[in-house]
Amino acid sequence: MSTVQDTVIRWYHQHARELAWRSPDRTPWGVLVSEIMLQQTPVARVEPAWQEWMTRWPTPTDLANDQPAEAIRRWDRLGYPRRALWLHQAATRCVEQFEGRVPDTYEDLRSLPGVGDYTASAVLAFAYGRRAVVLDTNVRRTLGRMWAGEQFPAPSITASERTLAESIVPADDQTAAQWSIAVMELGALICTATKPACELCPVRTECTWTIAGQPPYDGPPRKTQKFTGTDRQVRGKIMAVLRRSDEPVHRSEIDLVWADAIQRNRALDALVADGLVDPIDELHFTLPSS
Repeated sequence: MSTVQDTVIRWYHQHARELAWRSPDRTPWGVLVSEIMLQQTPVARVEPAWQEWMTRWPTPTDLANDQPAEAIRRWDRLGYPRRALWLHQAATRCVEQFEGRVPDTYEDLRSLPGVGDYTASAVLAFAYGRRAVVLDTNVRRTLGRMWAGEQFPAPSITASERTLAESIVPADDQTAAQWSIAVMELGALICTATKPACELCPVRTECTWTIAGQPPYDGPPRKTQKFTGTDRQVRGKIMAVLRRSDEPVHRSEIDLVWADAIQRNRALDALVADGLVDPIDELHFTLPSS
């Protein structure tokens, strides 16, 4: 194992945040839930939601036996509520095909609804201690700076980026899993997108980007996400109305959440198409029951 890998792992053991889904008694289900929740959502918002979720549904079987509407209600304001349906569908698949457990192979994990390359690799590494190439935003940015000398990675994962990451992951399962979580934590706490704390980085003297004088990003324009005024904001307001009611909601209540009728109707139609809202008839809507 290289000096960089060893140093980063030692730093992790000294500075890692104590998160419930990293505890010694964590379960593969708990890790899967955390990874789905953490997609585009800060840790501070995920922690209480994860605790509540795991208390109510500690196993895939518990969630599969409940209604999808309850999963959406418990998702509350985490955003992107489609993820709640994915978790419910994944739990059902675990029960139907994997004897109620979260599968432990990459191919089987990818067969679960809502589980892509990153999530499957993360569950293998963090739940099962397997060697996997775990590439989230924090890892990509950190590896790009340390080895490629680039401030930010490309908009999407490139073949050369994956090859580099694969070559860096240690060969044995245990060390590989430790490296995956350690480099991710380094990116989250030190090698951040804005104002990286380079003076606190344990491998700053070996960072290619720092050695080169921290050249600015010169790739394609980086996308920034806005929220105010978007269809996503309207969808969230409609979902909030539906979550508050155990009965079908009349269209007139939905009409109150947003003045622009065209945008409001577009958002509602999209929620129906995504399976997050069930139309009872032309005037009544509810959360999905199956």
